[in-house]
Amino acid sequence: MKALTYHGRHDIRYGEVPDPAVTGPADAVVRVTAAGICGSDLHIYGGNGFSPELGYTPGHECVGVVVDTGGRVTRFKPGDRVLVPASVGCAQCAQCAAGFTARCERAESSTELCYGVSPKLPGTQAQLLAVPCADVNLVHLPEDISDEAAVVLTDNAPTAWYGCRRARIQPGETVLVVGLGPVGLMAAQSAFAMGAARVLGVDLVAERRAFAAGLGVEPVEGDDARAAIRDMTAGRGPDAVVEAVGSDATIQLALKAVRQAGRVSVIGVSQNKAFPFHMYLAQVKELEFAIGLCSVHYELPPLIALTRAGRIRPEVVVSHRFALSEGPAAYELFASRSDGVRKILLDPAG
Repeated sequence: MKALTYHGRHDIRYGEVPDPAVTGPADAVVRVTAAGICGSDLHIYGGNGFSPELGYTPGHECVGVVVDTGGRVTRFKPGDRVLVPASVGCAQCAQCAAGFTARCERAESSTELCYGVSPKLPGTQAQLLAVPCADVNLVHLPEDISDEAAVVLTDNAPTAWYGCRRARIQPGETVLVVGLGPVGLMAAQSAFAMGAARVLGVDLVAERRAFAAGLGVEPVEGDDARAAIRDMTAGRGPDAVVEAVGSDATIQLALKAVRQAGRVSVIGVSQNKAFPFHMYLAQVKELEFAIGLCSVHYELPPLIALTRAGRIRPEVVVSHRFALSEGPAAYELFASRSDGVRKILLDPAG
């Protein structure tokens, strides 16, 4: 089959790789009909991967059609249209049984909990995908949800919902979203769905701020974001902040901008093992701070219902579509943040 493979910093290649196969009775193989490129994939593309190994297929977002199953798979059959959650559960431990796949008790490392971050679980940017424990790690996809919406529901939307849920957003509150990429845009939609009266948005890219404004977000303008946020909230600060970037600067902004006794929820991926957390500031401001990785399985049910009801629109964050064969160019565009790029879908048929 054809797939993308990672070979080092800014080196994504399109070529032939071995076809995946059902290797265990609980497994399945899915023909990928649409795959996404996530902001986390850019960490890998930039040379800051989650594994030192090279040559593996990246990607952890896709939808498709089941083509083969093992003998113990009971919930799915060939021909079923499915969504593949980015997080992977073992189907055996208590945490996975409750839907908290990111807390899997049997995984020896985080590279076993997500597709496409090492050779252990080859990724979704391919024509075919092997899915372990298929009865747990596949989700039936309703016909009235498009591939575009479904790809966003595999990771970006659940991560955003998880971040807003952990920020404990209450009706009538003012929420700040830091970073207006796909996760940030879905965090804004999630905050409104949870009852936020106002959502402010910070991003360095003017086109992203303008697009977010079309979704009801109030963009934070100017060179001094913290001062602008104070002015927009009459000096008080937002009730809650959802940080969707993961850089030191944006996490610090979240901590400093939130109101007294406010809540900060970090869902941007940070690889800093020595983040300079301002403990005194947090203590004096009486802040609540939450950080973690999303268990997609747990967050999905309300999001599927909200999408079908039109309360959230995951598909609107998609801006570009490329053939899988154009994957290297798609990565280059996504990393550049130019041409209004927000979310890229890859078509494995092309």
